[in-house]
Amino acid sequence: MPRMIASRNLRICTKDCMCLYVCPTGATDTETGQIDFKKCIGCGDCARSCPNSAICMIPLDYPHQQPKDAKVVDAVRGISRSKAVQEAIARNVAETTDDAGLRTLMSAVRRSDRLMGEDLIRETGFLLPQSGEVRRMLEAFVTDPPEGFPVEAARELLRTMRFNS
Repeated sequence: MPRMIASRNLRICTKDCMCLYVCPTGATDTETGQIDFKKCIGCGDCARSCPNSAICMIPLDYPHQQPKDAKVVDAVRGISRSKAVQEAIARNVAETTDDAGLRTLMSAVRRSDRLMGEDLIRETGFLLPQSGEVRRMLEAFVTDPPEGFPVEAARELLRTMRFNS
């Protein structure tokens, strides 16, 4: 059985349910609803007791990433570059226009491009925390970054994250 830890969805938790009181280690703060990950033993009592399904159990260790075909890797890199370019164009338009409506629209387009790019990469299986694929993808982007890519942030992730392959 993989080691698990409780995680609370802030959007649906009402912070006043009995599930916060069933923790055998006191990992759930009954005043704020916060879960102390250092105290959580992963028993799942809180998740099973939560009437709103606001608490779920997440694994501490993720499975190894499946190998990707070279065509998939190339396509994901292309999508990432395309979304980065689109985001940069939207940011440039927002910063250079005097039209408040266009500025607002371009800000939304910029955020949308970022989210779509992240979702597409995640859905192709590249953004599983701790996966070797994430490490290789970050290394590739540090070596050949798209315009505007946060290279220093990627280097920090490579330095601090523990990868499983």
